[in-house]
Amino acid sequence: MRIFGIDPGSERTGYGCVETDGRRHRLVACGAITVPAGDAFPERLARIHRELAALLITCRPDSVAIENVFHSKSARSALKLGHARGVAMLAAVQAGCAVVEYTPAEIKRAVVGYGRAEKQQVQQMIKLLLGLDAPPSPHDAADALAVAICHLHSMPPVGADVVSGLSRTKTRSWRQYRPPTTG
Repeated sequence: MRIFGIDPGSERTGYGCVETDGRRHRLVACGAITVPAGDAFPERLARIHRELAALLITCRPDSVAIENVFHSKSARSALKLGHARGVAMLAAVQAGCAVVEYTPAEIKRAVVGYGRAEKQQVQQMIKLLLGLDAPPSPHDAADALAVAICHLHSMPPVGADVVSGLSRTKTRSWRQYRPPTTG
């Protein structure tokens, strides 16, 4: 299984692709799409979309996981981030990939075990989980890999039967589980 993670941003969008056999995860690709600050905003969005689309064609993931941000420093930056997330989702859908979203706290909990982990903690855990020599850099790439690994950890094990009525992509907590009704 191959998952492509995206950490969206209007100035720098992190990406990371991870492959797993169900026991071990392997790095396929990671990095950041950096757009010149002097470019007009529509041109930045076009570049993010174009480069993500090319990466998705190259990596051929089974699904795409994107960080979902609930707060921002200002309404203006939240709006810009929303636009960047939108073009990232568009690139994924155009590539024929299913898209899932995770909050920063869900991602940190899945990777580090603590929802308020620092960026260095996330980078170190990504290094350990993927068996890398050094933590991924820039931090946007590490964050995108964390999004991908969060999705891998949220899925049923490869080859496992999924209990009827329980979907791992919809039910994120035991509190949300409702047993199937019998007729």
